[in-house]
Amino acid sequence: MISITIIEDHENYRNSLVQAIEQNEEFNIIGVYSSAEDALLQIEINPPDIALVDIQLVDMSGIEFIEKVRSTVPDTQFLMCTSFQNSENIFNALRAGASGYIVKGSTTQEIQNAIIELHQGGSPMSPYIARKVISLYHKPETNDFGLSKRELEVLNLLSKGLLYKEISDKLNISANTVKNHCKNIYKRLHVQNKIEALNKFNNM
Repeated sequence: MISITIIEDHENYRNSLVQAIEQNEEFNIIGVYSSAEDALLQIEINPPDIALVDIQLVDMSGIEFIEKVRSTVPDTQFLMCTSFQNSENIFNALRAGASGYIVKGSTTQEIQNAIIELHQGGSPMSPYIARKVISLYHKPETNDFGLSKRELEVLNLLSKGLLYKEISDKLNISANTVKNHCKNIYKRLHVQNKIEALNKFNNM
């Protein structure tokens, strides 16, 4: 039997995932959470075989969640189930440790098949996502530090003196997402703060 945990903040979709999974007697749901914070402690105490995780959660994102718990639950595999289909989220989710990526709107059978495939060692992805992943690895590097296009946009706006809120408004993303981009930028540039990042950026 495959044990499963669900982390999804939208109640209706969370309930539909539960219904889809409960239709297969080979699956056993051991945890259902509306936020990453609620799931953090419990998943370490009772780790599932498969964790279905949404990317856009209320506070901590699904990607951040995987980064935090991955090392403490080494036998758990993560399946992203989200409406986000842009290259940046796909790449970040896979880099964080997700082994599969399906989109909301997948049928009950597609969800069940993805869980089974992941448990058997595969990497299930919706066809559109699979094409995106292939295209990611065919793109040449645009800079020496491996910054994504969006990260370069954020860094460029930071260099102009914009605040997180101003950047989020300009790029039509949340302030929390801007913060996450900054964390990734600092990590890739091997710096500790905005000033160091901007100094390095100006010399790129």
